[in-house]
Amino acid sequence: MNQIQDYNDSQTAENKEICDLLYRIIHKNLAEAENKIWHAHPVWFLDGNPIVGYSKLKDSVRLLFWSGQSFEEEKLQNEGSFKAAEMRYTNASQINEEDLKRWLQKSKEIQWDYKNIVKRKGVLIRLLTKPY
Repeated sequence: MNQIQDYNDSQTAENKEICDLLYRIIHKNLAEAENKIWHAHPVWFLDGNPIVGYSKLKDSVRLLFWSGQSFEEEKLQNEGSFKAAEMRYTNASQINEEDLKRWLQKSKEIQWDYKNIVKRKGVLIRLLTKPY
């Protein structure tokens, strides 16, 4: 967690509280996932495929699920032109742990193959995920 803790520690007090809470919940519910700083942000991977991460934006902390558009969760907002969806937080009290746990479970079960997107020239395919 050293790099991720350094990332969290570099935030303002309010954003650090958001980041620390996100880290604790994600780490507890994705214990089998690899986590690291990737493209300057904390990201969790299953079998080399990015599934969830968070980053500081100008006015909030964004929680991003790479395959989140397939979760069918109305609170998650579509992000970008692929399958990602996000939730933005301005205060740690906005984090609903039950929602987040459900989304994390879905992130294990519903994955699109971002790991090989370059090799496939921008084409995403749905992965048949193994039970975690």
